[in-house]
Amino acid sequence: MPMGNASVKAVPADNRTTARMRRETLAAIAVFCASALLLLVARLVSPSFNGIEQAGTILILSSFLIVAAYGQGLVVLIGGLDLSLPSLITLGGILSAGWIGRAAPEMQPYLYLPALAACALVGAVSGVGVALLRVPAFIMTLAMGVIVYSACLGVTKGTPSGSAPRLLSSLMHGDWLGVPMAIPFVLAFIAVAVFIQKGTLFGVHLYAMGSNANAARAAGLRVRLLTIAAYAASAACAGLVGMMLVGYSNGATLRMGDAYLLPAIAAVVIGGSSIFGGRGTFVGTVGGAVLLTVLSMLITSLGLAQGWRTVIEGSVILLALLLLQDQVLDSVRRRFSR
Repeated sequence: MPMGNASVKAVPADNRTTARMRRETLAAIAVFCASALLLLVARLVSPSFNGIEQAGTILILSSFLIVAAYGQGLVVLIGGLDLSLPSLITLGGILSAGWIGRAAPEMQPYLYLPALAACALVGAVSGVGVALLRVPAFIMTLAMGVIVYSACLGVTKGTPSGSAPRLLSSLMHGDWLGVPMAIPFVLAFIAVAVFIQKGTLFGVHLYAMGSNANAARAAGLRVRLLTIAAYAASAACAGLVGMMLVGYSNGATLRMGDAYLLPAIAAVVIGGSSIFGGRGTFVGTVGGAVLLTVLSMLITSLGLAQGWRTVIEGSVILLALLLLQDQVLDSVRRRFSR
């Protein structure tokens, strides 16, 4: 009898897992379909906007948000939030332009990992504050963001100097067999990120922790270490975005990361992740990033004022969140499964 009861109890858990996976897949498909629909709308309202020809440009411009949203998504997966992202993007940019860019060409390749490690260290400090000191995530990361930004302001005296290292310039502007180097880079990043999140113990443990931290702790998972690692990874991704932006624009600014905080969170949530943790796929996050990038390009092509840009972006994000609720996705899944 105990064995029978255990098997009966295991079935609903499996059913919930299968349903969750189906909802995540459906959410990702819905976001990509919405992106395609938005491309069609953009072509109709703005003849100069050719979505097919600009597919490469869209992928390159969305690459910054894709990388930033991946790090943010890891933190959201455990039920946290990283508000230090803009400052860490700035830190990565300043280290790239002001430190790596000024080094001798033969030394530059050896400085990228230390720069990313410096960003990851800041994230690890945030993780220590959240995991060990029990500081709420939004307060801890906001405080670390202020500290990092103030340090960047003091070091640069308000005006970051330097230029893009050769490798970053080649990455963001170079070609490989006629294809912009940034495209295979972001595709490789997506493939590695999906594998880490879905195919490694680290990713599986993050899902388990986000679903139920107490149960994960009881199962022997090192919850505190996982928390620190998630915030460190988020900070490293933000630093990488700063490096990419330096390569794209050939310089750093103190406000270069400000435009990515809310879109990174929105891309994660629009892609089907739960803000409470334990659910989400990076493929859906990529779809959310592409959707927001296409929306931004459309608004720019229409020449709308900043106020209307904010209204339209907020409305689209709200609509996407309403349509991607569990009740709506379950209803669609049941309709197509008949």
